[in-house]
Amino acid sequence: MGKTPYGAPQDSVAVSLNVNENTHPIPEAVITEIVAELTLAVRGVNRYPDRDFVKLREALAGYLGHGLTASQLWAANGSNEVLQQILQAFGGPGRSLLSFTPTYSMYPLLADGTDTQWVPVERPADYALTPGFVSEMLRLHAPSIAILCGPNNPTGTPLDLDTIAAAYDAFDGILIVDEAYHEFDAERESAVTLLQGRPRLLVSRTMSKAFAFAGVRLGYLAADPAVVDALKLVRLPYHLSALTQAAAIAAIRHASEMLATVADIRVQRDRLAEALSDLGYLVHPSGANFLLVGGFANPTATFEALLAQGILIRDLGIPGHLRITAGTENETTILINALTALTSAER
Repeated sequence: MGKTPYGAPQDSVAVSLNVNENTHPIPEAVITEIVAELTLAVRGVNRYPDRDFVKLREALAGYLGHGLTASQLWAANGSNEVLQQILQAFGGPGRSLLSFTPTYSMYPLLADGTDTQWVPVERPADYALTPGFVSEMLRLHAPSIAILCGPNNPTGTPLDLDTIAAAYDAFDGILIVDEAYHEFDAERESAVTLLQGRPRLLVSRTMSKAFAFAGVRLGYLAADPAVVDALKLVRLPYHLSALTQAAAIAAIRHASEMLATVADIRVQRDRLAEALSDLGYLVHPSGANFLLVGGFANPTATFEALLAQGILIRDLGIPGHLRITAGTENETTILINALTALTSAER
């Protein structure tokens, strides 16, 4: 068919910084409680799980705050499945999905899989979106659905609330704000603060990043109750297992402990940015747990040289650029030392 599935290298290496995971371990005390909850859940797996996972939605609403209720929350197996369900409900033949590129590589794949027209709009040179630019493009293309990723993957570019509000007012379609990396942005409020009075605004989140829960596969959505009702029409029956629900509820109960590493990740991100800037590389501003770094004469060669040393980062095919996840202090030190040595050898 000439198509390529989503994929990122999964090589077994000592320092894996390529898929924006939280590389810090979950606290032992929290692991103990999660395992206890899973043990209880296993005793009932001869029965189907709660199809509407009400307790999980209540927990998610409590975590997000801002007066949200369970009727405004939805969840699925990762935010990718949440986005897929949105496109199943609101996309399809004769409808379109617009986003600003470069951005998350799954968006066009999800559009293709739901027979929704993909409309890519190139970001400005600095990757930042402004209210005027976004409004102009949305009025021009009038898509059925638009996605704003903030902080944006793979550039790390933060997304301001005034840009989101302007985007909502610029067209009549569904506006999704993908906040997979929101917890790492210490300066901006979540788009959930804009939900009141905006029934076409959907805010997608995940527990894969800041919560260090990537292997559990839990993404979620905050939106108008009518949107949640629409997603119920397209989801598969019992799509969230009893084990996933139990693990996620336990993790949310200990959100403060689970998110305790976020501040350290920001420190390592900024430390890495400073070190790479000192080496002469172009480090793009980031509100996420990763950096997009330019100035590599041969990104593929650098990627392979680091991989040979047991360090895995991401080559996304952006000319002159590589993307690097901020890891632990030790991982960051290893990476900085390796890049310093490589840069010195090249120069």
